[in-house]
Amino acid sequence: MWYVYILKSRVYKKSYVGSTNDPQRRLTEHNSGKSVYTKRHKPWDILKIENFDTYKEARTRESFLKTGKGREELRKIF
Repeated sequence: MWYVYILKSRVYKKSYVGSTNDPQRRLTEHNSGKSVYTKRHKPWDILKIENFDTYKEARTRESFLKTGKGREELRKIF
């Protein structure tokens, strides 16, 4: 199972979209500063997780959410 996750910074008006096979592990990595972008805006909370059967499906969804139309969809979540 693969997941697309949406993170929201507790301190800054920042969000982050990623994909993984273990969302809790990735949240821990983001909050511990292992990711270049997210370490500047920590701590993070998971706002939403979407499930996918394949890595390709998850990456396609992640890529969409990083486009203009995808960002519009994210604004509805926030």
